[in-house]
Amino acid sequence: MNRSIRLSDPWVPYAIRLADALMILSSGLLALELRQALNLGIDFPPDLSAYYAMVTIAVILFAGLPATIYRSWRASQLTAILAGVAIRWLAIVGLILLWLFLVKASDEFSRTWFLIWTFIGLIFLSVERLFTYLFLRLLRKHGFNLRYVALVGSGQAAMNLKKQLQGPSWSGYSIALEIGHINEESLRHLSTVEVNEVWLALPLSHEFEIKNLLEALKHSTATIRFVPDLFVLRLINHGVSDVLGTPMFDLSASPMTGTNQLVKWLEDKILSLLILVMVSPLMLILAIGVKFSSKGPIFYRQERVGLNNKSFQMLKFRSMLVDVENSEVRWGGSASKTVTRFGQFIRKTSLDELPQFLNVLKGDMSIVGPRPERPMFVEQFKEEIPDYMKKHLVKAGITGWAQVNGWRGDTDLKARIEYDLYYIENWSLGFDLKIILMTLFRVLNDKNAY
Repeated sequence: MNRSIRLSDPWVPYAIRLADALMILSSGLLALELRQALNLGIDFPPDLSAYYAMVTIAVILFAGLPATIYRSWRASQLTAILAGVAIRWLAIVGLILLWLFLVKASDEFSRTWFLIWTFIGLIFLSVERLFTYLFLRLLRKHGFNLRYVALVGSGQAAMNLKKQLQGPSWSGYSIALEIGHINEESLRHLSTVEVNEVWLALPLSHEFEIKNLLEALKHSTATIRFVPDLFVLRLINHGVSDVLGTPMFDLSASPMTGTNQLVKWLEDKILSLLILVMVSPLMLILAIGVKFSSKGPIFYRQERVGLNNKSFQMLKFRSMLVDVENSEVRWGGSASKTVTRFGQFIRKTSLDELPQFLNVLKGDMSIVGPRPERPMFVEQFKEEIPDYMKKHLVKAGITGWAQVNGWRGDTDLKARIEYDLYYIENWSLGFDLKIILMTLFRVLNDKNAY
């Protein structure tokens, strides 16, 4: 049984938008009522029409404007769906607050009400999406709302797709036909079978076979998708982008674009500012310790390479004597470098890295990202280590996925790059927070720290 209840059906997006509108309206009204129930002491005007108008504006902006959150959810992850809704809701509220500030009307509304409304709205919208998602999963698990697929290809891309489709029954897709070898008989069979979609998982070099397949499917009304078999290549955040109206395959791209870039920027600025405020007394003590341990400046500045292969001056608390690096510069050998007694302590505890939060605040670095190297080592390693330069697709970090897994100091650079590329390929706000928490547990017990 295949009863189509797709989000691409005309009425479904409108139903979702209507549900969103009801969630925002009810959260706004509930926030107004809570002032009495919780005795919050919020001073509201007798006429609440301005508040009602504010809620209506939010409904129009959230549910009325085009958005990717109203596209099909088929095969989408729940976390990605909830994140999309949360980002859109917070952006709408932020836009309204900015507008009130610019027209000097922010004092006419209760800040407490705004805070409660934002929180309840986020909960209501998330719960609504969660129930809808679970409802669709339940339907698909029982054979409703399925889309039947003809899978063409026998390479790694086809094998991966087959493996994923054979997994959870709630994905909404089911393989109705597999064609590994393309010949006249298989083409004839493909042209007659009734499926919703045909997936061509073939290498780009199979142009002749692709043309024959499209010719065989010229009378078919099924959706035809091309999945280029690119698994022989090292891909970084691969996908498809629309540039100047032309779809382009992204083979190697930074994850820090659009909303991701904004989230990363907020994460860096907010966390680095909070951390600097909290550790400023400690940094003052460390500065005094460095100053009295040996002659020279408190901070050690060194040229490093970061985002887009651009150089910047990375800060550390000075742990060595000022003339130690006047001799030949060489990579590694951290344990053998001459450091002061106080410098040995701050290196062992990684406290010498604290000034790099100033680099983050300035925008040179990120809290989490691949560790930066000096320019002369970058020139050397980019020829010796495959895909070494891909680490510069994101900002350099104070800590990283490689470091929390023990790959720091004089450890294998090739293994470190693999961890860096995994981080870039799988970046998310949650992944960053996980690395920050792991850093806190590892920093005082790292045998590779010097």
